[in-house]
Amino acid sequence: MYLKDLKFSLWADFIERDYLDNEFKELVEEGIVNGATSNPAIFKNAILNSNAYKDQLSRLSSLTPKEKYEAVAIYDIQKAADILKPLYERGDDGYVSIEVDPYLCDDANATIKEGERLFRQIDRNNVMIKVPATEAGYIAMRELCSQGIPVNATLIFKKEQALSCANAFREGLAKSETEVDTVISVFVSRIDRALDQELTKHGVAASLSGIYNSADIYAEVEKMGVNGCRVLFASTGVKDDSLAPHYYIEKLLAYNSVNTAPVETIKALHLNGNKESALPISPQIIGEHFEKIKEIGIDFNTVLDKQIDDGLKSFKDAFKDILESL
Repeated sequence: MYLKDLKFSLWADFIERDYLDNEFKELVEEGIVNGATSNPAIFKNAILNSNAYKDQLSRLSSLTPKEKYEAVAIYDIQKAADILKPLYERGDDGYVSIEVDPYLCDDANATIKEGERLFRQIDRNNVMIKVPATEAGYIAMRELCSQGIPVNATLIFKKEQALSCANAFREGLAKSETEVDTVISVFVSRIDRALDQELTKHGVAASLSGIYNSADIYAEVEKMGVNGCRVLFASTGVKDDSLAPHYYIEKLLAYNSVNTAPVETIKALHLNGNKESALPISPQIIGEHFEKIKEIGIDFNTVLDKQIDDGLKSFKDAFKDILESL
């Protein structure tokens, strides 16, 4: 773990073949990262912008676009899993995540089948199947977890989503014959990017809404105490130049948690960041901030619903772009 006393892990939110062969190995060996995450947007950038895939793709001409994508993605996930395997074997995370087809987000049975198939084809115990936190997703999470398949619940912006995921994992664990590790991925900075301009106009502190929302969710999930389940803070890269690049990692350092971030963000934390726990945050402080947001006429719940919809759309669009390019 990156910070053993806190049981705090840093995972790299990036996958690309040349990077896996070089920089990723170094980050793992130096103890800076102990896991990795991917999503359709990450694979889109890798496949469309890197020359590392041309040779493999040239040998896959007889396959459908989705089969080509999966062949490429599975190869990369296997490679990352193998690099992380020594960490996994000594109980230091060592997980890499791959997301199911985002177009299946409202079809529980199809999500379950794809999750089972991907886990079987990748054939690595230290792989997490990423499932969006929708009503169908909760059903899939429960079933996959019951089969002993590690799950990364993703695109979580609301407390209700997080608690539904935690309940799904608890129910799945009750049926599983083995212990299962799971994470609940709470998205952070996208909330601030949606709100900060308006908040600043009204004199409300910026770049805190995502942190306070995530801190509130973290406290509730920890309170539930689901075995093997941790909050993972995602979307922690910084777009605002006035903030330190590691701002969101530092502000959400918490016991028994994970943060997945872009590689440059992780490096910035490692070099310059504060390594002390920042959570929990007082419920009173969190409540006062959101009361100010309400007073200036912003419905925070509506903002979160839009972020969920936009997040699903962005993953679907990225997936569509990959398939059309192949």
